[in-house]
Amino acid sequence: MVNSPRASNRRYLPTSPFKPPPEGPPAEQYELDDLVTHDKYGLGRVIRVESDAVVVDFTAKKIRITAPFARMIKL
Repeated sequence: MVNSPRASNRRYLPTSPFKPPPEGPPAEQYELDDLVTHDKYGLGRVIRVESDAVVVDFTAKKIRITAPFARMIKL
């Protein structure tokens, strides 16, 4: 069976007899001075928190990383 890209973009209708699609996991919440590790940049510390992004100091450089933070893990 071939998965079409349109299947994931279908909206749920309230009158549908099927269950609504599950919601994705909530985005990770970071606070000032949290230690993080990134797949590409390594170990770093959060130095600024914005509504949809964080700025992390990775000693070599400071990087702004936007949500959903797929490659970053809080330590």
